[in-house]
Amino acid sequence: MKFILRNIFFVMLVFSIGKIKAQSRSKVNFGSDWEFKREEKTTSNWEKITIPHTAKVEPLVVNNQFQGTCWYQKKFKVANSKNKKVFLYFEGVMQEADVWINDKKVCNHKGGYLPFTVDISSFLKLKGNIIKVKVNNEDNPEFLPGKPLKDLDFNYYGGIYRNVYLITTDKLYITNSVAANKKASGGIYTNFDNINKDKASGTVQVHLKNEYAVEKKTSLKYILTNCEGYKLEFKSEAFVINANSDKNHTQNIVVDSPKLWSISKPNLYCLEVQVIVNDKVIDSYFERVGIRKSEIKEDGYYLNDEKLYITGTNQHQEYPYLGYAISDEAQYRDAVKIKNAGFDFVRMSHYPHAEAFMNACDELGILVMNSLTGWQFFGNETFQKNAIQDIREIARRDRNHPSVIFWEASLNETQMSESFMKEATQALKEELPFSHNYSACWIDNDNYDLFIPARQHGQAPDYWTKYNKANRKIFIAEYGDWEYYAQNAGFNQTEFANLKEDERTSRQLRAHGEKRLLQQAYNFQEAANSNRKGINTIGEANWVMFDYNRGYSNDLECSGISDIFRIPKFAYSFYQSQRDANVILDGNLTSGPMLKIANNWTATSPLNVTVYSNCEEVALYLNDVLVDKQKPSINANSDELKHPPFLFNLDRFIPGTLRAEGFINGEKVISNFIKTPKSQSKIELVYDISSKPINPDAPDMIFVYAKITDQSGTIIPTATNEVTFSLLEGNAELIGENPVKAEAGIATIILKTKNLKKPIKVMAKSEHLELKSSSDLVLNLDSQK
Repeated sequence: MKFILRNIFFVMLVFSIGKIKAQSRSKVNFGSDWEFKREEKTTSNWEKITIPHTAKVEPLVVNNQFQGTCWYQKKFKVANSKNKKVFLYFEGVMQEADVWINDKKVCNHKGGYLPFTVDISSFLKLKGNIIKVKVNNEDNPEFLPGKPLKDLDFNYYGGIYRNVYLITTDKLYITNSVAANKKASGGIYTNFDNINKDKASGTVQVHLKNEYAVEKKTSLKYILTNCEGYKLEFKSEAFVINANSDKNHTQNIVVDSPKLWSISKPNLYCLEVQVIVNDKVIDSYFERVGIRKSEIKEDGYYLNDEKLYITGTNQHQEYPYLGYAISDEAQYRDAVKIKNAGFDFVRMSHYPHAEAFMNACDELGILVMNSLTGWQFFGNETFQKNAIQDIREIARRDRNHPSVIFWEASLNETQMSESFMKEATQALKEELPFSHNYSACWIDNDNYDLFIPARQHGQAPDYWTKYNKANRKIFIAEYGDWEYYAQNAGFNQTEFANLKEDERTSRQLRAHGEKRLLQQAYNFQEAANSNRKGINTIGEANWVMFDYNRGYSNDLECSGISDIFRIPKFAYSFYQSQRDANVILDGNLTSGPMLKIANNWTATSPLNVTVYSNCEEVALYLNDVLVDKQKPSINANSDELKHPPFLFNLDRFIPGTLRAEGFINGEKVISNFIKTPKSQSKIELVYDISSKPINPDAPDMIFVYAKITDQSGTIIPTATNEVTFSLLEGNAELIGENPVKAEAGIATIILKTKNLKKPIKVMAKSEHLELKSSSDLVLNLDSQK
């Protein structure tokens, strides 16, 4: 592999701030040893906490979410900071933050979904320091989302809910992309704009700031390393930065035979930029870089010159009980679940998500639509000004992620003024002045590159299949929920609630049983099939990946293809079946041939058995007797799908085993079976790490599931036993309702670990089992698989 670097102006498409290393730059997690209290009518005591942190652990269904003021404080020391800069980097605080260092106010930041940096250099003391942060998440119409929580379609949970870092640099340093607050500048900005399989060329722009009182002569060293360890080192010519000033420096870059980033092979490069003065590295910044070609053409969307119909989902970044305050590892596990479900795209609904989640999308090959915070609210002049600034900051934070292909620089389902939309797209294009960065809006407006309506915004039965505006493509940003919930009544979700019909809606809990879960899956199938008939449609994102809470509603929004505990429903298997069997993903991701019987096979189960598979043929057996062997069932609601479901009609129910076998080119490649459950007998206790082991050094959280089973291990799908979880040993805590009733045979609790240096032992009991039994689970570093 050959790399060539030259010193000319550039642009390139990379990604994500990674772990920073250098002689004089340090980036230390600042999340431990904090104290916290909520400001309430009665005086409360300080409690010891770790960040990320939620202001209040909420119930499973959040009816009265905490809104108010809380306080955080921490005592800390900083080594001799002479000729050093010291910053605190907050990834996210919900949603207004005031920061004091040693009783001097140093910062006010508004907005809960984007990061901010606090320069604390001049406020520090050698003998010790104290930081205090006042956090408020009450309604505020002047910054995003603006809409009162009681009327909002999602929640904004209070607290310092994302990571905080203490960053120390030389006084000549590479800036932070958001904190620099400069158009198309700040930090490191990379872009590849000339890409093919043989060669990729672009640029790396570095923004430097000199806070010395004298000018500095410096040079930059670039180290680019591919996934196989090949690297090139290149040093620029020396240049001068004046005293108390800043400067952009750009490098051209050419990579021969590049390893392209794609949804099946998300190849990443490592880019390190070193700042050198007097032959000494005084600062160093590290990023991972992806090279890929993203284009919307007349006949569709292309990734690396290959046409792609984009199949994706929407996600609200929420955990039960903990709200948004989850670990980087938990963020990664959610991304894994999205990829394993058969999706290659996620829309950040309806706000910028955590940096760890963005990084996971880069690593796993998940395309992203980045989104401005908002839903059905257009505020005053101050609100609009803040929205434009947010667009700039989203672009600056996330411009280097290869996963981001579309930018929703608009307020979702909001009637915006023409002048605002014009200013919004102008701001985005100023920050991202390259042709492959596409703006998107739910309004069909010429200011934007891509039209992204929800399916329900069109009229049945055609919806958007006949949309054929010249030179304009459409991406269905939401589908599968509202058009079935409210019979296409629009999106006034409170006024039309009386139109809900339990067995028609896609809003189905796992407890609702097979018939309704199959209806949900069929709704998604019908809508996905319809979307593919669109003349100008380049892709889709269903609503939604996981069940979630809403400010205005007193129940869970349950149109997720997995429940809020990340347990899959039948619809999950439908989407999983739409990925081709010959696609083999790296690592521990789910891919290849798949087959799933969507039935529990009990006396009340449907006799029309649905099997989801990406195989060419499926044979179904009942108690080892062949029922039928057939090809997919193709009709008006499946004729555009890659892999329509297989439907088998049985005459009657006979207890026992249903077994399905999948065939490709006449050969059996996969099988799946289900058994009629017998009487309740025991609890099977399992946990989910989704290929990301528990962090051994920092707080982490995983779901622990207690499955109510018969003696052979078959889940009892109607079991609602009350289960009590106990932590017998280990540095951890259990979070959630406890005892908790099982739903569809599974009871769930969150295990929050502080570290995993010693084993953790969890036990679950249920007094309502016919035979009293218990099962325990031991977690340690060696047990994670």
